[in-house]
Amino acid sequence: MRRLARLPTRLLLPVICCGICGAVGVASGADTPSHGQSAAALRHANSTISERIHGATLDLYSLDAQLTHARAELAALTAQHERIARERASVRLRITVTRANARIANRRLAVIVRNLYEQEQSSDPLAVILGARSLDDAISSLDDLSRSAQTNRQVATVSRDAKQSLATLRQRLAAEDTHVRALEAAAANTEATLAASIGARTRFVARLTSQRSFNNSQLALIRAVASASAASSPQAPAAELAVVTSTSGAHTITVTATGYSMPGTTATGLPVGWGTVAVDPSVIPLGTQLTIPGYGGGVAADTGSAISGATIDLWFPTVAQADAWGRRVVVVTLSP
Repeated sequence: MRRLARLPTRLLLPVICCGICGAVGVASGADTPSHGQSAAALRHANSTISERIHGATLDLYSLDAQLTHARAELAALTAQHERIARERASVRLRITVTRANARIANRRLAVIVRNLYEQEQSSDPLAVILGARSLDDAISSLDDLSRSAQTNRQVATVSRDAKQSLATLRQRLAAEDTHVRALEAAAANTEATLAASIGARTRFVARLTSQRSFNNSQLALIRAVASASAASSPQAPAAELAVVTSTSGAHTITVTATGYSMPGTTATGLPVGWGTVAVDPSVIPLGTQLTIPGYGGGVAADTGSAISGATIDLWFPTVAQADAWGRRVVVVTLSP
């Protein structure tokens, strides 16, 4: 196949023009310095591209290290977020238990107070002393009242302190959770940005690599055209050489014309289309304008292993049209 992979036109046009000019110069008998300048320009472009690829590769190493760090930080924040979630669940459970304990203590106090009333004892210390049967009975009753009051105060204090402590802890955990969520979102955004940068840089390197490959193909084309021109010039008839190499005006040449139909790009990197003509560059230089009877205007923009000597291949949009053209001998007009 003589078609090359399609590349962005904005990247290819300078290189294509350079490659075509070099190929035309060689095939049309241009001097060696012109050919050398075209090849040197392509080599210089490849050197610049290689430097840019090297720089972009270093950037990829740096971005990859940053991405690894960002992912580790995100994993740590996710683990911290999960720990806070577990602590908040534990605090909620402890608050529930504390409230249940407080309710149980209050019920027990209520039972104690009710028992005291059922025993017809007053909570007034003076009434207890006056109503006691003996000193020991009075002291025992006062101790019961004191213990009940102390227990009540302790339960109330413990319950209040526990609720305040747990409420404070819950607020602290909520604030910490909000902070960690914000850090986690920032880390996730950093990770996404770095991943996007790596993807863009990778595509950039791929485009540079493709452009360098295209430049190499243009260099190979220049060398092939030069070799073909050097090999064919001793055997070519003088009249035909005059037609091919002269640039003073339009000339005619008799060729065998065939037709083809396929998508893609030409050997010069231009997209195929009506008027694309495949030629042997040693006979018809690339870039030459052609007028083909029964077909119209065209430009020599493609090559092929089957196109040798006074033969051209014309592009048609459909296979049916190419088959209808078939194979015929025509006299084409060449314009420089």
